[in-house]
Amino acid sequence: MDSTDLIELLDALDDKVDELQEALGPMLKTPLAETAGKLPLLDKAQLYVLTTYAIECTLFSYLRLHGVKAKEHPVFQELTRVKQYFEKIKAAESSSSKPNTQLDKAAAGRFIKHALVGNEKYDRSEALRLSNIKPESQGREDQVSNKGDLAQKYVPLSRGKRRLSGTFVNQEFDRKVKNERKKQKLAVS
Repeated sequence: MDSTDLIELLDALDDKVDELQEALGPMLKTPLAETAGKLPLLDKAQLYVLTTYAIECTLFSYLRLHGVKAKEHPVFQELTRVKQYFEKIKAAESSSSKPNTQLDKAAAGRFIKHALVGNEKYDRSEALRLSNIKPESQGREDQVSNKGDLAQKYVPLSRGKRRLSGTFVNQEFDRKVKNERKKQKLAVS
């Protein structure tokens, strides 16, 4: 390399360093925490990551200029870690710009189910569905009155299946079915 080329490159480097000092001047005059305190959370994260990246890049360049194998140095691992933070910030920026408008069907179903607890018609249909009991007549379940004997109108689908009870309606229904079975056994005997 010719000495004139080297002098031109050094002059260009000197100009770039001067531009960098001018650009970083306001930031270097005030503490970083004071500057970051005025920013929103995402911008604060970007400021800290960019500052860390600038320091790590400077150290990496310094090591390479002095002939150290910088890729084997811990500074390289730090640079990799800081790049991962860049990716996380980009992901946060992109997700905050796109609102999540998808409906969570399972959560909506739970809301509706818990809102309907106490509704007699719904409680009866849930009791029937959870206890695997079907009507002997093919009538609708809302035609069954609360005052009528539920055990006479319904028979179990299979006796080996476990019933889920926990609500008052299920417990009341189970009690009536058990009483009806006892009456049937006594009548057969």
